[in-house]
Amino acid sequence: MENLNFKLIYRFLGITAVLNGLFMWLAIPFSLYHNENAVLGILNAGIITVAIGLLLFFFNKPNSKKIQKKEGYLIVTLGWLTLSCTGMLPYLLSGAISSIPDAFFETISGYSTTGSSILTDIESMPKGILFWRSATHWIGGMGIIVLTIAILPLLGIGGMQLFMAEAPGPSADKLHPRITDTAKRLWLIYVLLTFVEFILLKVAGMTWFDAINHAMATVSTGGFSTKNSSVAYYNNMPIIQYIIAIFMFIAGTNFVLTYFALKGKIQKVLQNEEFKYYLFSVIGISTIIAVTIIFFQDPNLNTSIEHPMVFGKVESAFRHSFFSVISVITTTGFVTADFTMWNFFITAIFFSLFFLGGSAGSTSGGVKIVRHIILLKSSFLEFKKSLHPNAIIPVRYDGKAVSQTIVFNILSFFVLYMLIFILGTVILAFLGLDIKSALGACASSLGNIGPAIGSVSPVDNFSHLSVGAKWFCSFLMLIGRLELFTVLILLTPFFWRKN
Repeated sequence: MENLNFKLIYRFLGITAVLNGLFMWLAIPFSLYHNENAVLGILNAGIITVAIGLLLFFFNKPNSKKIQKKEGYLIVTLGWLTLSCTGMLPYLLSGAISSIPDAFFETISGYSTTGSSILTDIESMPKGILFWRSATHWIGGMGIIVLTIAILPLLGIGGMQLFMAEAPGPSADKLHPRITDTAKRLWLIYVLLTFVEFILLKVAGMTWFDAINHAMATVSTGGFSTKNSSVAYYNNMPIIQYIIAIFMFIAGTNFVLTYFALKGKIQKVLQNEEFKYYLFSVIGISTIIAVTIIFFQDPNLNTSIEHPMVFGKVESAFRHSFFSVISVITTTGFVTADFTMWNFFITAIFFSLFFLGGSAGSTSGGVKIVRHIILLKSSFLEFKKSLHPNAIIPVRYDGKAVSQTIVFNILSFFVLYMLIFILGTVILAFLGLDIKSALGACASSLGNIGPAIGSVSPVDNFSHLSVGAKWFCSFLMLIGRLELFTVLILLTPFFWRKN
């Protein structure tokens, strides 16, 4: 491997910083409209970020513009760190969040579309800051889509070549022209979904400010709300919760399939194996939870189901279970009810959903459904191979044979994911969390989910964590969002060796 082309890397980071700074200025009109003091902090944050970006861009002219794999890993990881380090400036310079660990946690939670928060009174925050907080979701969500489609296949991470029907193949000569086309189409879909949801939420009764914030947080599967009680604030407006639930489901679907659906190729969507598992998982698990709430609810627990009448209770139970299941599977993290207070059996179901994740090629975090499909198929094949040791039986996905390389890649990902979860839980317990909260915080941060169990349940937040725990959860959010290998490979000595 040749020497790392740091000038090229710095140029990419410069472009990232400039775009981030320009996005910050979009929050200024909200502060001006509400006559807030935060406007100066946001303005200065944008100026500093754009200045840093321009310096990185203009003072680094690379001799070669070809991106090698090593540069790709560094660009992705350092790009997310650049976003997070500059993205916390509006919080710090406006005084909305005074602590650097807190500001960094809130920022990386936004860009990683996790939705965990250290804010204890969201509604008292300046409107410009709340808009910026939601915008970090929106930027990070689209960044993940472009990353998944355009960059990860080049790096050969996670078997992404398998998941993307429209994604370019692994060879560099095929990549460049199709990256641009695919990224443009996905940007259009992303913007369109955000705009349509914004209009629907406004018509359904939200204020225009709340509608745009919730639309950005939904399509990015982020989960930051402008209300202290999240979407539970709208429990008396079920139509709003149904709209958000539907758009969470769409956002958790492979965006390439969404593109096919918009082109009228519905059959292609319905035939997709991952989509079928995704759809039936949401419907099946929601039904089980709703039935459990209706017939087996512990009367000593607060259900958060608000209707006393029979029909109202049934509708409410199905709505809250449907919303909560989609919110956790897609790793959005919006809340309409505290699922940890429904039933201990239900809490166990939700904890298991922390390890499911949405579709590959979506803004969802987590392990991803397609990995579970291939792992299960590979495991079942081992039974057949035990009976027929000489038979060559490939794993099939969507009717096509999956290469052993991809199967091993997915198996490695899953093993590494679970090892990090176990080790992360131990570390968080060492840093002061009780074991239940440590399990929840680790699973939530690594899976980019948001609400968890224990002291970080849907009605709590992460403000009580120690400084060390906040930094560690921030690290978990980053590696979880970037598919583990992208970040962890930088920590290996052989990455930095010259071949």
